[in-house]
Amino acid sequence: MPAAQFRPYSYFSCMKITFHGAARTVTGSKHLLHINPNKNILLDCGMFQGLGKETLELNSNWGFEPKDVTYVIISHAHIDHIGLLPKLVKDGYKGKIFCTPQTVELAKIMLLDSAHIQESDVEHINRIHERQGREEVAALYTEEDANNVFPLFVPIPFDVPTRIDEDVELLYKDCGHILGAASVNLRVKENGRETRITFSGDVGRYNDLILRNPEPFPQADYILIESTYGDKLHDKVTPATEQLLKFIVETCLRKKGNLVIPSFSVGRTQELLYLLNRLDTERRLPPVNYYVDSPLSIETTEIVKHHPECFNEKVQDLLKKDNDVFAFPGLVYTRTAEESIKLNSLKEPCVIISASGMAEAGRVKHHIANNIADRRNTILIVGYCEPHSLGGLLRNGAQHVTIYGEHHDVVAEVGVIQSLSAHGDYNDLSQWLSCQDPRQVRKLFIVHGEYEVQQAFRERLLKKGFTDVEVPYLHETIGLGD
Repeated sequence: MPAAQFRPYSYFSCMKITFHGAARTVTGSKHLLHINPNKNILLDCGMFQGLGKETLELNSNWGFEPKDVTYVIISHAHIDHIGLLPKLVKDGYKGKIFCTPQTVELAKIMLLDSAHIQESDVEHINRIHERQGREEVAALYTEEDANNVFPLFVPIPFDVPTRIDEDVELLYKDCGHILGAASVNLRVKENGRETRITFSGDVGRYNDLILRNPEPFPQADYILIESTYGDKLHDKVTPATEQLLKFIVETCLRKKGNLVIPSFSVGRTQELLYLLNRLDTERRLPPVNYYVDSPLSIETTEIVKHHPECFNEKVQDLLKKDNDVFAFPGLVYTRTAEESIKLNSLKEPCVIISASGMAEAGRVKHHIANNIADRRNTILIVGYCEPHSLGGLLRNGAQHVTIYGEHHDVVAEVGVIQSLSAHGDYNDLSQWLSCQDPRQVRKLFIVHGEYEVQQAFRERLLKKGFTDVEVPYLHETIGLGD
């Protein structure tokens, strides 16, 4: 990766943007828009995840001064888009944090959970380090740091153009993906000229199981677009319901083992519960025990239930007959650590859904460690995992993994359901861009993707008429309008 380029504002004749995260990688979304020497807008403040030994260093070094940021604008509540907000405030940021009302609700529980997991994981790791005679490690931030973020939140509803100061207007458009996820659409005035900038955040899928389709957005001069699945098409031949049923039957009924599913608390867990609810309604749900072992997933599901206005028409119709499409008889929520530990000694086959989705933190790491050595069990990956994360290593066929500093042979089966991803594939991303006149888009930046994927996606976009498509690298600064 090229060395970071830091140039004074005077180097550019107009506004500029610097890519401090999700640049040639998927996590750590952070893009700093410099409107003039005294106004800087940070688009997302995400945590890097699953990048091995580089992760801590990337999360510890900003590439800019937090106190110099004027505003923060958040696209949605996933940790790789909000996870460093407590550290940002801890390190000196004092301004407003704009996001949708749904994102405010989710972000509060997500950040507290992130802080709790960090503190718990550090405590566990330090016990191991003490036995090994190694130095202690520290959490990036605490629950107190997370609480200091909340007074700064300013909710902005979808579809309401909002002037956040005399030079900047913000418009949020629903882009699916998860509850409250939005594309960020800015109209920025500088030196008498107006510039239109759109940041996709993460784009959801058309015909999603639960949420509405991504909405068209105003014509833009500059676009930042995610590219997680910029070179792939999701499996639409075999419905996710049938794939999930197959794994339950094969693992729990035939092999008498446990099915462990690492799952993001926001979005993915609700999709899994929705599919299990449908199987139960159709009287096809196998009679085994089902556990959601994640306090965050439990809280998140309750928030999602309270926002049916974000559901698609199919789900809204189902709610007229089934007042809870995320529940079914026999579903058990485990809240306490003691309840979670008891799952390790169950004698009967079961399904355990637990955070996090990349298996990088939380209770699911303990469940994987407890189940990985038995060939009767299955670890089921149900969405994108950064290749260096525990989930990514398992998905890519690793025979040995390290969990909390201890080595494990991978004996259990590892399964994948690709079609459950909340990220749009290249057809979805292309459809999202179809509301734009490519001739008016001066530059399109591809972010939030693996570099090889971004290169393939760039070729597709050039063929669709976008003439200037760049794949920025970490900390690269690019002028807008030079």
